[in-house]
Amino acid sequence: MTPATADPPRLLTAEEYGRLPDDGRKTELIRGRVVEMPQPYPYHGFVCMNVGRIVDAFVRAQKRGRVMSNDSGVITERGPDTVRGADICFYSFERIPPGPFPKDSYLTVMPDLVFEVRSPSDRRSKVLGKVTEYLTAGVIAFCVVNPETGTAIVYRDNQDPEAFAADAELTLPDILPGFRVPLRQFFE
Repeated sequence: MTPATADPPRLLTAEEYGRLPDDGRKTELIRGRVVEMPQPYPYHGFVCMNVGRIVDAFVRAQKRGRVMSNDSGVITERGPDTVRGADICFYSFERIPPGPFPKDSYLTVMPDLVFEVRSPSDRRSKVLGKVTEYLTAGVIAFCVVNPETGTAIVYRDNQDPEAFAADAELTLPDILPGFRVPLRQFFE
């Protein structure tokens, strides 16, 4: 007689994940499985807010699109599904036209730009895995902001990463023409 084996847990779709009740845990859906994420320190939220505020002010003034924050769900893979929580993301009006905005589903379009504010516990390999995942899904640029060093690195598909030192101005001319911000403003 062979021992009984438990069936593997059923993988969730992005839509099923979106309908789960909010139990207060911070999670992402990674290849169909709900994965709990550590709660970031307050400084992480402070930097996210600064990045979002600065980028949003520029985007609104230029009428270029929408900026989202608060770990807004982004579907990066299907079959099995992955829903990542972007710290900050920008959708141009070319990708999501002005007008009514979906309120009860994840967007099926990739953002133009994602900002990831690196936490002290983030391993480099984990961050680079997210970079690859987002770029493969169709994000134009993925910007890793590092509060510990006051620096940023912008990744684009099939290009060398572009590093910005603590005393540099961050520019994204292919996505946000005219956008310039002293990087230190993200951390003040």
